[in-house]
Amino acid sequence: MLMRTGLWLGVGAYGLWGLFPLFFKQLQHVGSLQVVLHRMVWSMLFVAAVLLVLRRWQWLAGLRQRPKVVGVFATSALLLACNWLTYIWAVNNGHVLQASLGYFILPLVNVALGFVVLHERPRPQQWLAVALAATAVCWLTWLGGAVPWIALGLALSFALYGLIRKLAPMGALEGMALETFLLAPLALLALSWDLPAQAQLDSHTWLLLALSGPVTAIPLLLFSAAARRLPLSTMGMLQYLTPSILLGLGTLLYGEPLSWHKLAGFGLIWLALGVYAHDGWRAGRP
Repeated sequence: MLMRTGLWLGVGAYGLWGLFPLFFKQLQHVGSLQVVLHRMVWSMLFVAAVLLVLRRWQWLAGLRQRPKVVGVFATSALLLACNWLTYIWAVNNGHVLQASLGYFILPLVNVALGFVVLHERPRPQQWLAVALAATAVCWLTWLGGAVPWIALGLALSFALYGLIRKLAPMGALEGMALETFLLAPLALLALSWDLPAQAQLDSHTWLLLALSGPVTAIPLLLFSAAARRLPLSTMGMLQYLTPSILLGLGTLLYGEPLSWHKLAGFGLIWLALGVYAHDGWRAGRP
């Protein structure tokens, strides 16, 4: 029963992340930076409300004696803001496929970071998966005549964010709360510089911007709950749901071109993920 509940929570988290373009496309008339600034503010308000309901705000009193922890989460908050800005800009400027590519290569970037930063020793099949992904990125770079910066930016920013959160001594909800508490004052200051533009927003846009808070926080809370109930191998497989949905939305709904040459690059990524998943399955069998 616990496993089944965790599975639905995980599907909910990764499924909602994959459906984000359906929401943020409705804010296409608002600048990407402005959307991110509002997202910071409304996420902070939503998370603060959750903390009050759950009565999990006592940890705030000890932050004055933990400046290093605040510094660590200031870095993770900055990475999260960069990831949000890149993602929203990509969605609203017709680059959903590149966003999909970024999240497909994310687990392989995690392997590389684990080797470089944590001195982990990837198994041979994991190295093969990384090599295949690197070949795919090189192929897509040569094909497009430019480095796929959007995909790489999304993958690197979220991988570095995940690495910091892995090492940071704070729970998922509390960590997210601290990040939004650090980001929200800066966002409010930035928004105050352009008050006339805020006043011109209609009520429907304000509603969508306010909803960006729970839209951001709810998948993270579902993810946290699922991670406590499911094996890491299951969570690792579920994470491919997000880029798969993005790929479908980009090609079928938003009409982004996916030529056979690009499909070959994605095929290499999928082959790399298959090798990676098979290795994880073999390692998890005992």
